[in-house]
Amino acid sequence: TITNDMRWLVASSRFLSSRLGVSTAPRFFSTEFKVSIDAVKELRAKTGSPMSDCKNALLASNGDMNQAIDWLRKKGVASAAKKSGRVTAEGLIGLASASLRGALVEVNTETDFVARNALFQKLTTSAAAAALELSSTNGDLARDTLLQQVIKNVQDDSKTQSLQEAVTQVAAVVGENVQFRRGNALSVKNGVVGSYLHGAVGPGIGKMGALVALDSDTQDKQALTELGNKIAMHIVAAKPSFLTREQVPAADLQREKDVLLEQGRKEGKSDTILEKLVQGRLSKYYEQVVLLDQKFLITDKPDKKVSKILEEASKKLGAPVQISSFSLYAVGEGIEKKQSDFAEEVQKQLQ
Repeated sequence: TITNDMRWLVASSRFLSSRLGVSTAPRFFSTEFKVSIDAVKELRAKTGSPMSDCKNALLASNGDMNQAIDWLRKKGVASAAKKSGRVTAEGLIGLASASLRGALVEVNTETDFVARNALFQKLTTSAAAAALELSSTNGDLARDTLLQQVIKNVQDDSKTQSLQEAVTQVAAVVGENVQFRRGNALSVKNGVVGSYLHGAVGPGIGKMGALVALDSDTQDKQALTELGNKIAMHIVAAKPSFLTREQVPAADLQREKDVLLEQGRKEGKSDTILEKLVQGRLSKYYEQVVLLDQKFLITDKPDKKVSKILEEASKKLGAPVQISSFSLYAVGEGIEKKQSDFAEEVQKQLQ
């Protein structure tokens, strides 16, 4: 009967609506709205969203471009929330600097493929610039404070948005979990903040980054900057954990001593020489973890410690040169990566 046919049509419409996320209410007395490929291309160019999402957005808005953009934005929030539990061990380090200050940030995503996406890269540079505005504070920056910073809209420079909104927006476009992980800033009153970015994929973005604060009253800022940049490069290569021996936690030092004592006993060393043996071997430990004790690597003959390089620079520049702090970021550091095969990656993109 007509009534049964209508019920079947309404039920089918509701089912399709739940599957597609668009209104598919039956139109009994009008022709179904059709989306042109040109409109889909235009919406994709404006938002960067997948073609299928653009088509659905235009269907849901009867072809109204602004309403379609709003539809995509609302859908993006839900999509980003759905993906937020996925592991994000890939991504980029962002670095921004001005002579007296510098900032590092880490923005993560699920795959290195997305890390090469232009929109993701723009998000990372924007995050670094936002962190630089907070660089009057030395050390780790409050994540919540950074996420509230106002930046230019990553898809429309004529508008603004919070960094948190930008993260959600990019996650919706690239189809992966995107997370702003951390930020760090350094500044000096007199001197420079040296910097180095390793594995750069564009201006201010790469896989590892380091900052080092050099305090000095020297007038030769160019030479001081060159020294700072070289020390930052050394930090990336040598990966120190502490600036001075005094900063090494007592528990770490005691653990290392215990290991060295046990090694000495197994070697048959007597108790009378064990202490001297441990002290000698501790020097090697300090060379591994303490910046000032490390041999400076950015030279043809790496036989001088960083502390000696600073001493020589002080004489050359006519004023004391000291390192007050440093920071080092590497993408995914400390994050356990989930192992998956190619088929799983493809299936994940379809979800």
